[in-house]
Amino acid sequence: MIFETLSVFPEVFEPYLGVSILGRARRAGVYEFAAHDLRDWTHDRHRTVDDAPFGGGQGMLMKPEPLYEALDDLASHGPRPHVVFFSPCGRRFDQRVAERLAGEERLLLVCGRYEGMDERAYALADEVLSLGDYVLTGGELAALVVIDAVCRLLPGALGDEMSAVDESFSPAGLLEYAQYTRPASFRGMDVPEVLLSGDHARVAAWRRQSAIERTALWRPDLLEGADLTDDERERAREIARRAVTGEERGDGRASS
Repeated sequence: MIFETLSVFPEVFEPYLGVSILGRARRAGVYEFAAHDLRDWTHDRHRTVDDAPFGGGQGMLMKPEPLYEALDDLASHGPRPHVVFFSPCGRRFDQRVAERLAGEERLLLVCGRYEGMDERAYALADEVLSLGDYVLTGGELAALVVIDAVCRLLPGALGDEMSAVDESFSPAGLLEYAQYTRPASFRGMDVPEVLLSGDHARVAAWRRQSAIERTALWRPDLLEGADLTDDERERAREIARRAVTGEERGDGRASS
């Protein structure tokens, strides 16, 4: 897969993409990456990419000309990219979107700055995404989030291919179960006995229950779309209700 970014600050991506899972995956050829400088498609000596908005107002807007020229040029080389813009008006980015984007051959993430983009530029986008209901200084962080979430879904990106299956927001629609490591007892807090039993069936059942309880406590909004039996759904709703009334503890740990 090919990830590309179009930004006025192309240098911000390399430090993050060169380390940890993303760095190893890139070196292994799981994906390719290129950061394009939007100023390369300007024609004045100041390499201007922004201008004042018509009608007045605060700040500056990104001009449409460099964006159109850049997208025309980049699309003429190689397979046509799937073009993503970022805006508070866009669709909320989530795991389902990440899974869909992982099927693209070439993903081009266009990073806005200043007070946003000239409205005519959005005609270039195949889709517009939003990370959430807050404002960032620029789209570079959003692009890194998308690359990170999508990359870990690519074959060969993770050392354990089951890691992406068991994570939160997996196809089951639940948060990930609680996990523990050594020591087995720490400051009066013990690891649930079942995890020390060596009984894989009991461990699997405990993890399932833990995932349901954590979801009910922390993200009850996910329950309606989760893959649950009738009994599990009723139990999850009861946990969520008790959490609202203060009857249920809030650590999300299944009992042992």
